Amino acid sequence: MIHRKKSQAGKNTLPLHAIAWIVGAFILIPVVYAFLGGFKENSELSANPFGLPEAWVTANYTEVLGSGSFWLQMWNSTFIAVITTVLTVGFAALAGFIFARYAFRGREVLFTLFTAGLMFPFAVAILPIFVLLRTFGLLGNPLGVILTQAAFGLPLTIIILRGFFRSIPGEIEEAAIIDGCSPFGFFWRILLPMARPAIATVSVLAIVGSWNNFMLPLVVFSEEANWTLPLGIQQFQGQYASDTARILAYLVLAMVPALGFYAIAERHLVGGITAGATKG
Repeated sequence: MIHRKKSQAGKNTLPLHAIAWIVGAFILIPVVYAFLGGFKENSELSANPFGLPEAWVTANYTEVLGSGSFWLQMWNSTFIAVITTVLTVGFAALAGFIFARYAFRGREVLFTLFTAGLMFPFAVAILPIFVLLRTFGLLGNPLGVILTQAAFGLPLTIIILRGFFRSIPGEIEEAAIIDGCSPFGFFWRILLPMARPAIATVSVLAIVGSWNNFMLPLVVFSEEANWTLPLGIQQFQGQYASDTARILAYLVLAMVPALGFYAIAERHLVGGITAGATKG
């Protein structure tokens, strides 16, 4: 009977597994195509786009790695992504702590205002953002990108962290207060360490979102010294429009840091989202 139930359960999950493999293939095939294409000559890329390279040409990758502009754009993207993440997670953690652990008049209304930010796509607000940044003199300044990305990242981050903070038993906070811990001490010494899965989740979302952001840096930056990698890819594509293999190599190298960070933090990602979604 147990064997029959296991067999039936396995059959029921087959469609889900098939869908997962299909979706995974749609995501993975373009990445593999770009990676292999970076090792080919352009003539071979046209004749054999999906096969293995006949002769592995490493010059496409080494020339990109030897370019000073690539490393400058890498630094700009890294700096903006790290500062954006620190601001987003830091302010969202404080706000999520207040919304989760304190009851005050208008709390739910204020929380609803924060979550309403999810309903406004970034592209819709690009013109007001441009005018606002110009008014404050932040055009051409990395702060113009950092502060805007942090503001748009706060709603989802607060939702996830608030849900996780609310799942922490009140007895733990009461015990900490009895031992002489202040409210901020409880938040800093106890709550944040317990919230590592959720912190990892929102950090991944913030870093990857900042790393892939193209429109905002395009609007804010006009000088090449401030360009991030997405802008560098566009410029590189225009400069080497006929050299598709080198463009693919540049694209792959630009993806490596974000993919690497995601791979390291991936084990926390699902757990953190689930905690914020189900325990709020």
